[in-house]
Amino acid sequence: MESDQQLSLIKPTVELKEEYLSFYKEWLESKENMVPWVIQKDPSNFEAMVQFLKDNEQGINLPEVWVPDSTFWLIDQDKRILGAVNIRHQLTTFLLNSGGHIGYGIRPSERRKGFATKLLSLSLVKAKELGIRKALVVCDEQNTGSFKTIFKNGGVPDTDFIEEDGNIIKRFWIEL
Repeated sequence: MESDQQLSLIKPTVELKEEYLSFYKEWLESKENMVPWVIQKDPSNFEAMVQFLKDNEQGINLPEVWVPDSTFWLIDQDKRILGAVNIRHQLTTFLLNSGGHIGYGIRPSERRKGFATKLLSLSLVKAKELGIRKALVVCDEQNTGSFKTIFKNGGVPDTDFIEEDGNIIKRFWIEL
């Protein structure tokens, strides 16, 4: 990561609509799995999407098995969205096994530059502000980039979880 980069986490805002649509389009064009899950949300009604994220944070209109979550965008000094993070305020059985407290992703064109490590580091500060004292962060076994990112942020390995399709989820705890 270039040392002159000024990175910060902000809450989703309609003011960055065009920038977010660029971020979203890049993910679509990559044909990769969109992570965290919130970036899969159709932004065609942008104001409604931002309101959905605000409602989730407040626990408003959540499906029965969901928990409140906070979404942030990682931006640089030019307000370019480099990544996104979704922080679940508590864990359900599903999240304990294969979702964790924190899901994050960096736009495809900005990977391998250290942004994920910074994004997770900033996210851990937000998680602590939300009252989380020990954060669970997970990644697929074959995702060596995420594995290294979690490890650099103090991740302590826990028991793996094997999904029904055989995918192995590496689970890590980070003290906050």
